[in-house]
Amino acid sequence: FFTSGGKGGGTGLGLAMVYGFVKQSGGHVRISSEPGQGTTVRLYLPRTHGHPSDSRKEVPKKLTGDETILLVEDDESLRQVAHSHLARLGYTVLEAGNGPEALAWLKADHPIDLLFTDVVMPGGMSGKQLAAQAEKIRPGLKVLYTSGYAEDTIVHHGRVDPGVHLLSKPYRQAELSRAVRRALEE
Repeated sequence: FFTSGGKGGGTGLGLAMVYGFVKQSGGHVRISSEPGQGTTVRLYLPRTHGHPSDSRKEVPKKLTGDETILLVEDDESLRQVAHSHLARLGYTVLEAGNGPEALAWLKADHPIDLLFTDVVMPGGMSGKQLAAQAEKIRPGLKVLYTSGYAEDTIVHHGRVDPGVHLLSKPYRQAELSRAVRRALEE
């Protein structure tokens, strides 16, 4: 796609995230791109006549919890959304924007039941590398990965090992609650 933005800005996942959110909502995306003009993205979402509170489904009690989760996400807006989802599910949430911040939490005297980390992060430490360091600091710590990349791509390129707990972005609160409980209980 042609862009008017500078080189090196962003991760390239924005369009994939938008597409995922729109498809989950029953809509579609139309994109046009021209050299020298940039790219236009049009979102088409279905009309609803209900009230916003009508569309929220309560999460079953068995999918909530009171454990402490270390949330590691480099994108601040995504981190805020994930934090909000987890807090509504009853979890205590500790936040880190990168691997070194997460390691500081892990070395501190805080109870942590689950490391919930993005796979691809800037700054030289991936989610896989963070999990390896976390295992040295807190043996047996449960890990749940998240990524905007397709699972096949992540596993094929060695960013995570096959069989790990991986939640694809974008995700809804109900998907997050199931993934967290599965990771905590295995």
